[in-house]
Amino acid sequence: MNQPATKVIVYSTTYCPYCDNAKSLLKRLNIPFEDINVEDQPELRQKLSAENGGWRTVPMIFIDNTFVGGYTDLKKLHDEGKLQGFVNTVRDQL
Repeated sequence: MNQPATKVIVYSTTYCPYCDNAKSLLKRLNIPFEDINVEDQPELRQKLSAENGGWRTVPMIFIDNTFVGGYTDLKKLHDEGKLQGFVNTVRDQL
């Protein structure tokens, strides 16, 4: 039986180099993701911040509703060789 696809969401804004870097990294790794621009959605951004320890900056990256952090957190997971394993672990827990 096929595993369900892992859902990766990147909450971003239009002019954000860290957002661009996160999306570029995911594309290079062939990890599909949904990009949701929160620039004109202050209530969504505030809700996400409140639910994730007061995190205010973008990108806000989620893997199957698990908050990963921002670009530097995503890059650190990748540099440590843990990103793909994290994606698979989260998917397997569904």
